[in-house]
Amino acid sequence: MKAKHLSIIVKKEFRGLLNERTILLAILLQLFIALFSSFLMVGLTSMYDPSSLAKYSRFRYSVAYVGNDSGIRDYLAESRDFNVYDMDLSPAVTALQERKLAAVIWVPDTAPDAMEPVKITLYTIENDLQSAIVNVKLKDVFLAYEKDLRTVRQARITEQPVPLAFNPARVGNDFYEFVYGLLIPLLLFMPALIASALVIDLITEEYQHETLETLIASPVTFTEMVWGKVIACEILIPVQAGAWLILLLINGIAIENVPAIFLLVAVTSLVPILIGALVALHYRERTFAQFIFSTALVVALLFALAIPANPLNMVTRLAVGSAGTEQWPALACVTAVAAILAVLLHLYAGRTGKEHHTG
Repeated sequence: MKAKHLSIIVKKEFRGLLNERTILLAILLQLFIALFSSFLMVGLTSMYDPSSLAKYSRFRYSVAYVGNDSGIRDYLAESRDFNVYDMDLSPAVTALQERKLAAVIWVPDTAPDAMEPVKITLYTIENDLQSAIVNVKLKDVFLAYEKDLRTVRQARITEQPVPLAFNPARVGNDFYEFVYGLLIPLLLFMPALIASALVIDLITEEYQHETLETLIASPVTFTEMVWGKVIACEILIPVQAGAWLILLLINGIAIENVPAIFLLVAVTSLVPILIGALVALHYRERTFAQFIFSTALVVALLFALAIPANPLNMVTRLAVGSAGTEQWPALACVTAVAAILAVLLHLYAGRTGKEHHTG
């Protein structure tokens, strides 16, 4: 292979990328995620941990208290999160519908020492972000009142439960988990997935547009054509990864071991790109090749995630500065896989090229 011919193919593909709106939109989407990562962290963490929203709110919410006087009324009055108004149920619900209130709490006239349970009704606006925050804040009030009820009704307990001793739970940091466990690996490896799909399009379009005859007639060989497309897709990886890391640093996110992260991401990203090129050469039809590649990629990801020292985990550990010497054996394994795939691609491209010449 000649470097001059490879550079011609790479330049040609980069010029063609400017006309690929899908690829540009995908890159802009990643740019948006990286640029506004601190803002998106609040919304995405609330999807799996709604209680994380509560700590970002310092607003006093207006709630209506309806029904019998109880300890809940005292807890609400003592809380810094609520302004409490004593109201009747009908006007309180009407005010809630008009968004003049954040919630309505109805307490029945059941005595604390009664035999039946105390059934408290909470009215909020359905599918509302403010309601999610209010629910989290009211949870502490209800738990405190529940503890009071248990104390009042303690005399009814005839059997003592078996005490269980658990180690104290450690409260996780949502920002830490989101940024280092999800955001950084997602941004750094998303370009690899896009480049893998792109290399399939670049190779299969030569068959669909019937441009192979023209290519074979030129000094550029079929193998050089394939490797030029692979190199063009691989160059996109460090460029995008560098942009994402810079934007994350602008957001005030500290990232350790940046050179090691670049090396790991570049080598790891080459693996799906090579697989995509092999699939495209074998099937030669874009839709079918993309389907086969996507299926194989899901299986490969499930297998990789089952390994503790997988690239996603290693990127997280490198970013926080907790990676040990195991990063080098992991990198060596990924490099070996990439080398094997590169040899297979070179041999397969060479054989395919000979078939076209003889055909």
